[in-house]
Amino acid sequence: DAGVHSKAWYAATCDRKTAEDALYRSNKDGSFLIRKSSGQDSRQPYTLVVFYNRRVYNIPIRFIESTGQYALGREKSGEERFDSVAEIVENHQRTSLVLIDSQNNTKDSTKLKHIVRVS
Repeated sequence: DAGVHSKAWYAATCDRKTAEDALYRSNKDGSFLIRKSSGQDSRQPYTLVVFYNRRVYNIPIRFIESTGQYALGREKSGEERFDSVAEIVENHQRTSLVLIDSQNNTKDSTKLKHIVRVS
């Protein structure tokens, strides 16, 4: 289960809109949660949802079958890979996560700071 089910930041049955609404309500940069991805795709089981600068970013978490590891976003060379989803969260609580806004072609970065619970 990628070590997510017991975590405070994991919103298991939460859909995209519910997650985004919860983050907009929190209105704190670095607010985040992880939800199951909308599509039933074993290669992209989860989505990291992050609030920054009045925007919500949905970042896919990919499962790499060949190594049994996880990575963020689209596949790229030299990407960071993690043994669990929890490791991704712990890493980005310490080091900044790059947020790419594909509409405005801008890049920001933030650490994962505030766990948002979906009621």
